[in-house]
Amino acid sequence: MTIPNSDGFLSAGSCLPCTPEEEKDIILELTRAAEANQKEGDLYYVVSLRWWRDWQEYVGLDRFSEHSSLGNLSALARPGKIDNSKLVLNGIDAEGIELDLQRNLQEGEDYTLVPHEVWKKLLEWYKGGPELPRKVISEGIIVKEFRVEVYPLCLKLIDARDNTQRTIRISRKATVSELYKTVCTLLELEQSKACIWDYYEKSKIHVLNNFDQTLEEAQLQMDQEILLEVQPDELWPSSFDTNTTGNELALVPLEPSRSSITIAGGPTLSNGYSTGFGTHLLQGNNFSLPLRDAEDGYDILNIGAKVDGRGLTGLHNLGNTCFMNSAIQCLVHTAPLVEYFLKDYSEEINKDNPLGMQGELAIAFGELLRKLWSSGRTSIAPRAFKAKLARFAPQFSGYNQHDSQELLAFLLDGLHEDLNRVINKPYIEAKDADGRPDEEFADECWKNHMARNDSVIVDFCQGQYKSTLVCPVCSKVSVTFDPFMYLSLPLPSTVTRMMTVTVFSGDGSALPMPFTVTVPKHGCCKDLVRALSASCCLKSSEALLLAEVYDHRIYRYLENPFESLSSIKDEEHIVAYRVPINHDKLPRLEIMHRRTDRFLSEPQFNVHRKLIGTPLVTYLAKDSITGTDIHAAVSTVLAPLLRAKAFPPTNRAKSSKENGCGPSLDAIALTENGTCSSGKDLYTSNMESEARANGLPSLQLALTDEKGANRISIFTDSSIFPGSCGRVLMDWSDREHELYDFSFLEDLPEVFKSGFMLKKTRQEAVTLFSCLETFLKEEPLGPDDMWYCPSCKEHRQATKKLDLWRLPEILVVHLKRFSYSRFLKNKLDTFVNFPVHNLDLSKYVKHREVAPHSYVYNLYAISNHYGGLGGGHYTAYAKLIDEDSWYHFDDSHVSPVNEDEIKTSAAYLLFYRQVEVDSKMSMEETSSSNSPSC
Repeated sequence: MTIPNSDGFLSAGSCLPCTPEEEKDIILELTRAAEANQKEGDLYYVVSLRWWRDWQEYVGLDRFSEHSSLGNLSALARPGKIDNSKLVLNGIDAEGIELDLQRNLQEGEDYTLVPHEVWKKLLEWYKGGPELPRKVISEGIIVKEFRVEVYPLCLKLIDARDNTQRTIRISRKATVSELYKTVCTLLELEQSKACIWDYYEKSKIHVLNNFDQTLEEAQLQMDQEILLEVQPDELWPSSFDTNTTGNELALVPLEPSRSSITIAGGPTLSNGYSTGFGTHLLQGNNFSLPLRDAEDGYDILNIGAKVDGRGLTGLHNLGNTCFMNSAIQCLVHTAPLVEYFLKDYSEEINKDNPLGMQGELAIAFGELLRKLWSSGRTSIAPRAFKAKLARFAPQFSGYNQHDSQELLAFLLDGLHEDLNRVINKPYIEAKDADGRPDEEFADECWKNHMARNDSVIVDFCQGQYKSTLVCPVCSKVSVTFDPFMYLSLPLPSTVTRMMTVTVFSGDGSALPMPFTVTVPKHGCCKDLVRALSASCCLKSSEALLLAEVYDHRIYRYLENPFESLSSIKDEEHIVAYRVPINHDKLPRLEIMHRRTDRFLSEPQFNVHRKLIGTPLVTYLAKDSITGTDIHAAVSTVLAPLLRAKAFPPTNRAKSSKENGCGPSLDAIALTENGTCSSGKDLYTSNMESEARANGLPSLQLALTDEKGANRISIFTDSSIFPGSCGRVLMDWSDREHELYDFSFLEDLPEVFKSGFMLKKTRQEAVTLFSCLETFLKEEPLGPDDMWYCPSCKEHRQATKKLDLWRLPEILVVHLKRFSYSRFLKNKLDTFVNFPVHNLDLSKYVKHREVAPHSYVYNLYAISNHYGGLGGGHYTAYAKLIDEDSWYHFDDSHVSPVNEDEIKTSAAYLLFYRQVEVDSKMSMEETSSSNSPSC
């Protein structure tokens, strides 16, 4: 065996693997074993993705390859030492102190995670480093999930004795007791004399004395301060402690009670001051807020405080929480929700719903909303809400950037379940329409939905759409009516695909021509054929035969009209042959090309041959084929490539006049009994006579196999093959290249060239209406969303059509800017022109209410995303409820903004509210009086 030496090469005498395949097998086995036995506390290691990809390519596990292959691995260089240096902030620590990772690194973009045993083996083989171990933690209450804590909690420990500051790195799942132990060990203190304060923004919040509580439950945030005080036992604080930081409060409760429900509208102020929306809701209630706002240490009962009533309060960024802040600001400026949560909603909290969070999410959101509407400060820290969110939705825990739409979806669904008025959900069996009218079936589906789901979220935020599925085989139609909480609208460019296909004539009537067409991204081959047929003006007597060309051969024919277009990759080369409509009953002739180069090699001439160009395909008009027929057919399909000097002027004119550079496909037709009509004689005899009349030299042709390896020379006077398909190999010498312009058969374009039309796509703006029309357009299901047809008893790629049926008062529109695939992540920065006023959806709604109903909406909030994937920044625009003015919410910063500035390419979530309609107005009057305005 061999071992790697200092240069990374292998030398003899070791038990280490000597082949890439052995390395791959060992690592895969170790990975499978670790994943099968994963548990809390396991170690994983952070590895540079750049190095990891080099290793994957070396062993044949390159994630960008369609198939892992070891065929050419011997030519790949073995990776050097593991290099994680670019992942850390402070380089390699010789003393072994845990290194600090660069912030905002993304798994799959900057690093990968490998189990402990895998890291040990890689380190044994490759050396390098530095080592970046991370522990597996368990998260979630309802559903437990294992996650690797890549970014542990980083706390700034301030020692009150000398004001020195140290950095503590500890798991957010560690307990307060473990924090005390870590601090006391570091500073060599007796734990009984240590007192640690939550010192957020250098303000004493409360003493950390619930020793069983995790640091996440204690609401400690990344990079925040904690204060250490060392005191004699007799001076130790009890349940209350005098304030030593200069705050106005004399007494501070260590831990505000969270056991009882504190649903409050806010205090009635002694000076009676009140302004704006919600102030009437904040006064005169019998509930009271906690004595102290544990979020940011601010006393809202302070004499100097006043009810703001306008919602102009920012939210601190707690470490990549701008996604959360943006979504929250949009929700807390939603008028029906503000009115609901500022009143007493304690009677509607459902603690027994197994799908809910025992009412805790609703209470946490309600408390946060009231603080945002009641605070006299410019911003607050939503620490308690984030801690509650992390508890019930572990996907949002930690300090990575997340998607504001995913958070919004979780919040709306979670609030609905926590506030669901239905205590015991009845079982309702789903029924089919059975031919009933849509109105009747839709009402039944909505009543069934309301029997299980009834909350403030359903009241204002849920609508209903009609979904129609059609089986492509048996034409079975399935109709369902489903509720929706928001509309996820694709940008037109995300549901279609541009494909370039080169079209060849099968009768020699035209030169090859590439066509670029737009097809559904999840479409099938029949969609591509339909688009190409329109582009190339296909005749009624013709059909298109699709094929993939690889290495100058036809790799496969795409003859199944229902084959998914996802099987065609952008880098492949696809051609289409114009063939007779009845080609499936005719023998096929496939023509490959081979270059012949003669060179002198003592003592004789040798010939070097290799395949070149693009194969041609034609069909013959009879089963009994002679060598003359094949020579004539090949000459005919090559006719468009003839150079001008190949024909004498008289013959060239005669040939063009009589045959149009080749016989027409109209001449090939089958009679009722399946035999060829008289057109067959024209098809074969004309080709032969034309070649002879023009005085062209005979071609060097041979029958061959699909690889072009075996060859049998074709003689003009013998019967060749009776089968349905034959392959001919044509040798190209200098003589043939002089007669024909071979360039038309070279350099096939790829299906889609990366970057092609990218600039144009970015510059083209789309409207919200075009996004909605794309969403409602009939399209085939994706290959991963096959539908089980009850008639066929098989899964089918059905076509799907959506229609809006019932619209909610609050309409949330999600613009699907992010796209994810196996190998690619992308964000579209396309500007979408959306109406601020009078968004009229009347023509898109299939069902009309009996009572006067408005289908017109006005915009009141936007969640924006700036930057690229895995990072970027979220902000929000919101219109004040009782004022005609817009504000920009950028975390803790709130500033006014003009209405004409809110429409940008960063718009991600749009929040609309239905325009109220006068009961005297009819639906038609409503629609006609409110035209869409962009």
